[in-house]
Amino acid sequence: MSDAFDPNDMVLRFRERAEAVKRRGLPPVEGPDRLRFIEAAKLDFQDFAMLGDATATLEEGVLRLEIDLRPSSEN
Repeated sequence: MSDAFDPNDMVLRFRERAEAVKRRGLPPVEGPDRLRFIEAAKLDFQDFAMLGDATATLEEGVLRLEIDLRPSSEN
């Protein structure tokens, strides 16, 4: 790992990727391919958004990502 690695920068990149998925248009596909594309975009957004909400730490070369999945009323 490079000494220049910043886990918070990585989290920011995931936030940016989540926003890019939201802005991404649909390609000219129809039928089952269109549904597969939409489902893949939903999963991409979910994954990128979760990582974009993570609290990241780098301790002794170990990257830790903490993501609170509890409903907002519990945290």
